[in-house]
Amino acid sequence: MRRTTTALVGAIAASAAPHLYMRARTWGAIHGAGCPGIDVADAALVLGARVWDDGRPSRFLRERVEVAAALFHSGLVPTLLLSGAGVNREGLDETAAMRDTALSLGVPEDALVLDPGGYDTRLSARGAVEHGFSSVIVCSQEFHLPRAVWLCERAGLDAQGVHPAVALRAHTAIGYGRELAASWKAALVETGAIDAA
Repeated sequence: MRRTTTALVGAIAASAAPHLYMRARTWGAIHGAGCPGIDVADAALVLGARVWDDGRPSRFLRERVEVAAALFHSGLVPTLLLSGAGVNREGLDETAAMRDTALSLGVPEDALVLDPGGYDTRLSARGAVEHGFSSVIVCSQEFHLPRAVWLCERAGLDAQGVHPAVALRAHTAIGYGRELAASWKAALVETGAIDAA
């Protein structure tokens, strides 16, 4: 029994290793919305998420834009870089939904930059560099930020992360679970062990 338990603990630790590394590596750079200690940056990098069939952002996506809008209104960023799939699996435009949400939250059009090539977090990080930014505040849910900030740093950005309040919902639990696999993939791609595709 003890051997089985030890093997199980070892397997769990191994599966979580990249995520735990990324979390440790980015510790201190990730903040809750409204917390002190957030530094001024070139842009808020808002990462894409699901859009409903009628074009409305999902709750996660709306929360990300709300966090970015608050950073803009507080003077911490002059620009929102809205990075997501221009055409996602359902044929919808994540960046258009983000733009409409940001405008409804009082962010002016000239403060918005759309990056419809942000089909994953790695591409969003690279897109920020290609748009000429050197520092970003990544806006996403807490479970996503260790990997997102780490990938931004790997792309050469000075990166912080800011997240909305953590809500105890089924989708949040699923997000934490998915990050284990996503962190493995990110680590393997960044080290060249597997192809990005």
